[in-house]
Amino acid sequence: MRQKSSLLLLSSAALAAVLLVGTMANAATAEPKPEAQETVTFNAGDVKSFSGAFLAARTADVDHDYPTAISLYRKALGFDQANLEIRERLMISLLLNGDFEEGLAEAEALKDDAAVERITKIVRGLDALRDKKFDTAKKILAYDGPNDLDRLTHQLLSAWADIGAGKGRQAMAGINNLKGPAWYKVFTDYHLGAMALVAGDIGTARRHLNTAVTNNEAVATAPDTFMRAVMALARLEAAAGNRQKALDAIAVGDGMVANYAPLKALRQSIEKGEKPQQQVTTAAEGAAGVLFSIGGALNRQGAEDMVSLYLQIAHALDPKSADTLIMLGGLAEKLEQPDRAIQFYSSVPADSPMRRISELQLGLTLSETGKVDEAKQHLKSLIDSDPTDIRSYIAYGSVLSEAKEYKAMAETYDKAIEVIGPVPKPGDWTVFFQRGIAYERLKQWEKAEPNFRKALELNPEQPQVLNYLGYSLVDMSKNLEEGLDMIRRAVDARPDDGYIVDSLGWAYFRMGQFDDAVTELERAVQLRAGDATINDHLGDAYWRVGRKLEAVYQWNRSLISEGEDVNREHIKEKIEKGLPPLDPNPTTARSQADPVAPPPPPAAPDKKS
Repeated sequence: MRQKSSLLLLSSAALAAVLLVGTMANAATAEPKPEAQETVTFNAGDVKSFSGAFLAARTADVDHDYPTAISLYRKALGFDQANLEIRERLMISLLLNGDFEEGLAEAEALKDDAAVERITKIVRGLDALRDKKFDTAKKILAYDGPNDLDRLTHQLLSAWADIGAGKGRQAMAGINNLKGPAWYKVFTDYHLGAMALVAGDIGTARRHLNTAVTNNEAVATAPDTFMRAVMALARLEAAAGNRQKALDAIAVGDGMVANYAPLKALRQSIEKGEKPQQQVTTAAEGAAGVLFSIGGALNRQGAEDMVSLYLQIAHALDPKSADTLIMLGGLAEKLEQPDRAIQFYSSVPADSPMRRISELQLGLTLSETGKVDEAKQHLKSLIDSDPTDIRSYIAYGSVLSEAKEYKAMAETYDKAIEVIGPVPKPGDWTVFFQRGIAYERLKQWEKAEPNFRKALELNPEQPQVLNYLGYSLVDMSKNLEEGLDMIRRAVDARPDDGYIVDSLGWAYFRMGQFDDAVTELERAVQLRAGDATINDHLGDAYWRVGRKLEAVYQWNRSLISEGEDVNREHIKEKIEKGLPPLDPNPTTARSQADPVAPPPPPAAPDKKS
């Protein structure tokens, strides 16, 4: 099956798993929301009992409807003022909703509650740091526990308190003496460099930032922190009059994360002879950057509450931080809160080099809310304002794809490739990939295939391209062995991706290897439950191996499952009559699987290409 693609560049799963262990109390963890569950809206005034208020608040909490949860937790407290669990949940909901001052008041009341001590210490410590009570902040933030993440976080925050107090050497000594796992270095190098800049020690800042920028593990582990280090180093060199060194630093970042708009804006500024101000200039901004760094590294599926908590606290300390606002917008999108995402994107300062990223994400989010025409107009205006920005074409093409306007989509990517010129960079693979999809959807395979192959030339083992091209070749009965090899390579790269495993199963089916097809398609159904096309494919495979009752069951599942590209009338016919006898030379093309939807443009810090 062709897979819906995503250009989210997340932190390494292994690191994130380590970081997440034991980082939040049970009170901060919402139960998983069943897929079929609908959001229920409650009016606190209609609730007449403690149990009713509590249960309704928990429902709102699980749905990430924090304003409703806050209202209902307060209603529950009206029935039972001494209930500690309700007060814990109220504090967390306030912080997740961005109500820092009210959350702080609850944190003060809960400062002796061990269940939420990790949260209250950070909130109270950063409030003291924000008020320039640096000694108080350091006392509150002291930590001697066993958790690696907490130890790193508190030491970095304490060091920023020392910086605020003018104790630069003490701050850096504390970090240099910090013992912990190897991944600490990704974070400590950047923050040591940023601290040295605030303290006025340019030589030390240059040394640590250079180390951060040349750390090969940094992009995979903490891409957002890496890009902050690149930009800090470039600004440092520009301020020192080292224009070429500043541009060299930007080139390093551009080589790691292609088409990153803030780097482009920073390069243009430096080329004009400007000396852009550093992002972090105070202890409060530096402390906010700690939570941004950790939040960015944790930013993956299932960690949304944890990341939101860190970022909302960071936002309270540094409300103009564009990358924090953009990451919060991305989280709101993940939680299916597009209106809230639009608010975050719209809050990015107009003079920020990340403003264009927020505008791109704003356009995509408008499309997701059904305002397709407004989204197209918005994104088209961004292309007109800077025709050299490839990301604008990708964003516009994504909206056109969702609207199934494939002719306009193809024309958009044609223009993008004209802008790229005769020598595309490896990072441009996605443009050729998306143009291939557009032409394939237009049934112009002679134009689609060269684009897929160009994408593979630029990024030879890219699993999305291998899967899409391999699936297409197999589904059209062209170059079956080559297509099968491509899909196998895609599965090797992403063994837990249900769409790609489905492609492998379907390739076996098309080649008459029905037992192998059943094995892979059963695995695909487990990995991607409820997908109509995968259920349809498994039904076909079951029929060919003689498991006809199971085949009919899967076809019926297909009719009630998600998927708009299946031929439902054909499935009903199969339920009634089964599959026709095997044709030794089949030429009839099967219905194709879900297309790969063009991904959103890379938007820093949580979306990059």
